[in-house]
Amino acid sequence: MTLGQEVIEGYRLSLRDHPMELLHPRLPESLPNDRMTQAKSRVTVTGFLITRQRPGTASGVIFLTLEDETGTANIVVWKKVYETFRKAVIAGRLLRVHGRIERDGPVVHLIAEHVEDVSPLLATLGRSVMIASNDERADETKRPVGGTIRSSA
Repeated sequence: MTLGQEVIEGYRLSLRDHPMELLHPRLPESLPNDRMTQAKSRVTVTGFLITRQRPGTASGVIFLTLEDETGTANIVVWKKVYETFRKAVIAGRLLRVHGRIERDGPVVHLIAEHVEDVSPLLATLGRSVMIASNDERADETKRPVGGTIRSSA
């Protein structure tokens, strides 16, 4: 498992940094979720998809909750936008969403206009562990230099 995968899989159970803390510097266009309350007009947010809801009474509207290191963002995906970005909405683990801010009292929603699956960024969190090649001789065992495999006891 790469360092990035360990962080992703273990961040909820540990005291490690949130993965978005490491990714936000590479996503300068993305507004931290805790700043959405002051945002005006259109913004972009990026975060882990933590909930996806499609209530039967919502006429095809999908509600997403994205999490970054600062909190959560409520995303509304209208049916027409969903049809355009279906694969990202269904399969994405890390989403970047551009849209229009909408306020309903103290609640702030982002009405999605563009949804992008940026999950491949997760692979950049850590370096992969490379397993050395055995020169295509997987069935051979190397003996210790100058000796035998058997113990001398």
